[in-house]
Parts: sequence; structure tokens; C-alpha cells
Amino acid sequence: MEWKLFADLAEHAGTRTVTLEIDPETDTVGDALDALLEDQPDLAERVLDGGELRSQINVLRNGADVRSQEDGLETQLEDGDELALFPPVSGG
Repeated sequence: MEWKLFADLAEHAGTRTVTLEIDPETDTVGDALDALLEDQPDLAERVLDGGELRSQINVLRNGADVRSQEDGLETQLEDGDELALFPPVSGG
């Protein structure tokens, strides 16, 4: 499964995409996030606060913020899902 990283998260990881072995039959979005942070430990400080996902970090599955979904990070993955991680976005 591939994670797409944006803005300074891509800079911290040194890449815009990270491909990981994730089993969509048994793993959740949270499992995939854990695998990403294990593979890219430099992201953890930017993404987590006290072991919890920072409120301003957006985790998207197929373009939808998982926190707005009923199961949140416990949302079951499906084959073909697209995952993305966004830092806070602001503009003027």
C-alpha cells in the first residue's frame, strides 16, 4: 500500500510516496499509519503528540478524512485504498 505525503511531511521523509507491505484484509488505517511511522521515524515528531495523532494532521483514505468516518483510525482498509498524510494547511 502506498502513502502519499505532502508539504513538509514529504520533506521530513525525503520522498512524496512511501510504499509499505500492508494487509488490507486485516489492517486498519491506524495500522498503516503505525507502519509508516516505523518506516519513517522522522515523521513521528511532526505527526504525533504524546503518542497521539496531532489534531491538525489530516489522514485521508480515498480522499476522505478518516476522523470524519465512524471508525476513525480503526477504519478497515480495503484493497486499492489510497492513503495520504497532510500537515495543516492555511492560506490567505
